[in-house]
Amino acid sequence: MSLNIIVLAKQVPDTRNVGKDAMKEDGTINRAALPAIFNPEDLNALEQALRIKDAHPGSTVTMLTMGLPRASEIIREAIYRGADKGVVLTDRVLGGADTLATSYSLAQAVKKMENADIILGGRQAIDGDTAQVGPQIAEKLGVPQVTYAEEIISVADGHVTVKRRLEHGVETVKAPLPCVVTVTGSADECRPRNAQRVMRFKYAASPTELKALDQQHAEHAQSRCPGIIQEWNAEFVEADPMQIGFPGSPTKVKSIENVVFTAKESRKLDNDDAQIEELIKELIANHTIG
Repeated sequence: MSLNIIVLAKQVPDTRNVGKDAMKEDGTINRAALPAIFNPEDLNALEQALRIKDAHPGSTVTMLTMGLPRASEIIREAIYRGADKGVVLTDRVLGGADTLATSYSLAQAVKKMENADIILGGRQAIDGDTAQVGPQIAEKLGVPQVTYAEEIISVADGHVTVKRRLEHGVETVKAPLPCVVTVTGSADECRPRNAQRVMRFKYAASPTELKALDQQHAEHAQSRCPGIIQEWNAEFVEADPMQIGFPGSPTKVKSIENVVFTAKESRKLDNDDAQIEELIKELIANHTIG
């Protein structure tokens, strides 16, 4: 049984490197000021998708991301690891979207793809930590959802069996296809790049990237990897202008305050075990640690 698998992924700012320029005055993230990375839990979801593909020959894994044109970088990264193709949903009118507008836009793109058997994505993105987009997409598509997935155990007889990691234990559930499954960071890490796939698909480029190449390199890229990375806009997915971007986002940032923590006092210790032991006891006693 071959399956049409869609993996939702996001290129996110590396929150380990947040500085004073990380936010704009309007309350949105200044993505240009932060290094961009593949959202970690989306990589966990990709691994589950690739395992399904391995178990069901003939299956295809299609990546879907929404963002700036440079988000094609994570599509290419996913292809190096085993995905087949990808779509970047990119349009100025999609900017400033909250989870409601984002899920609507992505759901419209999924509908455009047609015949999806299973839609996988990370539980949440590190730039928002809401865990809302996956479930909202399921609601907009009118399909079942399984959240906090740690392992896709099997896909058979029109159903997917999933192991979920919950706060107080583990449960195994079965859901009919098509459905949306969101994967936690406790799932297995994604496999590394495949060297042969890197060599084969290193010329895969989005339409925006092709425009930036000279004619010779663009023709070479198109001949080697034609149409593997596509770009869609809001009009192509037939999105309602009032449900995308700022107009479709009821969540607004009222204010932003930068908080800088500074030490009020300091203590210098000698290289002495007794002093270190005393400090540890003090920190445990005032509940700083432990």
